[in-house]
Amino acid sequence: MSDQVTVRPATREDWPGMWHTLEPVLRAGETYTYPRDITENQARAAWTESPAARVLVAVDPIDGAVLGTAKYLPNHPGAGAHVANASFVVDPEASGRGVGRVLARAVLDGARADGYRAMQFNAVVETNDRAVRLWQSLGFTILATVPEAFDHPTAGLVGLHIMHRTL
Repeated sequence: MSDQVTVRPATREDWPGMWHTLEPVLRAGETYTYPRDITENQARAAWTESPAARVLVAVDPIDGAVLGTAKYLPNHPGAGAHVANASFVVDPEASGRGVGRVLARAVLDGARADGYRAMQFNAVVETNDRAVRLWQSLGFTILATVPEAFDHPTAGLVGLHIMHRTL
C-alpha cells in the first residue's frame, strides 16, 4: 500500500480534500466526539489550528487526492508533553485500502523523531472495531474503558477506550 499512498505535512491547499474526508465521518457521529453538526470552520479550527499539532495528509501519489488525514500533538502540556495524542480519519471511499495503517506508521515515526516517548489515545469508541484492531496490531494496549462515555447514534451509550503504547 505504501507505493499507493504518500504521507506528507498538510498545507492550506489540502483543506478542501481534508474536509471532504472529515465531514462524512464527523456527521456520522460513530467514531468522534465532535458535534455531528460541526461547521467547516469549526472543524478546520479543531483539526488544523493548534500551534503544537503536526497535521499530515495521506494522498494518492498520482492525482494528489486526499485519502486521509491525521494530527498529533502533546497529550498534555508541561510535564505531560512527552506523551503524544493523535487523531486519524480516512476518507470512507478509501476504506480498506490500508490508508489508516500508512498514516499511523507515519505518525508514530514522526512522533518518535520529534522526541515523544509514548502515544495515548483518550477516546477510541469501543464499537469502532477496525480502529481498535489496527491500534492493537501496532502495539497499543487498552488501559481502561470509560463505560457509557460515548452516545453512539445507533448503539446508544458505549465505552471509550484509553489506549497507549511506548515509542
